[in-house]
Amino acid sequence: MPAVRTLRIGCEFNHVAQLATPAAFLIRPSAETRIVRELWTTDPVIETARYHDVYGNEICRLMLPPGESLVSHYAVVEVPDEVDPADFSAPARPVQELPDEVLIYTLPSRYCQSDLLATDAWRLFGTQQPSYELVAHMQDWVWNHLEYRSGSTGSLWTAKDSFDNGFGVCRDFAHLLVTLCRAISIPARYCSGYLPDMDVPPLPTAMDFHAWVEVYLGDRWWTFDPRHNARRKGHVTIGRGRDAADLAMVTTWGMPWLRRLTVWADEDLTEPWPPLEVSMAARDPFGN
Repeated sequence: MPAVRTLRIGCEFNHVAQLATPAAFLIRPSAETRIVRELWTTDPVIETARYHDVYGNEICRLMLPPGESLVSHYAVVEVPDEVDPADFSAPARPVQELPDEVLIYTLPSRYCQSDLLATDAWRLFGTQQPSYELVAHMQDWVWNHLEYRSGSTGSLWTAKDSFDNGFGVCRDFAHLLVTLCRAISIPARYCSGYLPDMDVPPLPTAMDFHAWVEVYLGDRWWTFDPRHNARRKGHVTIGRGRDAADLAMVTTWGMPWLRRLTVWADEDLTEPWPPLEVSMAARDPFGN
């Protein structure tokens, strides 16, 4: 059997709401993830319901109560001890040969305005044979074109903004690669989830959720990570969609304050995971 590595992953959302607020959480790893054990928990105890959206992502619905609340998900998962697979000879299929369910990922979307960048995309990449090798070249271009600036962009920032201004965060790197692929009729979709620092130098910033890209070539989806411009180990997918508008980790129908978000993705299993004590008081680093 292929070698695997064991990760602890998890997230805690500490909200403060003035009124009872409907909310939807997209934080559980997708169905293909090998989950060894996991725990959903809320404090106070909140009734929840589950459904799958149009992209197959699992959503948890609940009502955030007035006052302070903590919604958490913890898991131990197994991932292959190998980098993302690749096939540089995999071709991009003509649109007329694409499966029906893939066509949506060739179209413009809110953050990926492939129609607005079509002229630039064809100028930059239109003379090359569409294939895995071309997408790898496009990823390299995105990585060199954009400067990573932590916290530099917000919810209104689009792929065109990144293209024009030359900076962004990981979701912007992903949006721009998705947009360039779609602009030349290669299906691409946005992915979000966890990415631990496996066999690479750890980043100096706190762990957070990560965004990357899947591109349809040949007869399957392939993983590309334009933020790092490298094939990596340990991508744990939570959701897939057209762009970040489809994959908000939390959607609220109201305006609660997100007091704290904490994310884990590493191989540190020296202490029990999920944690033995998951109450709001125990998990609050402010000690209030």
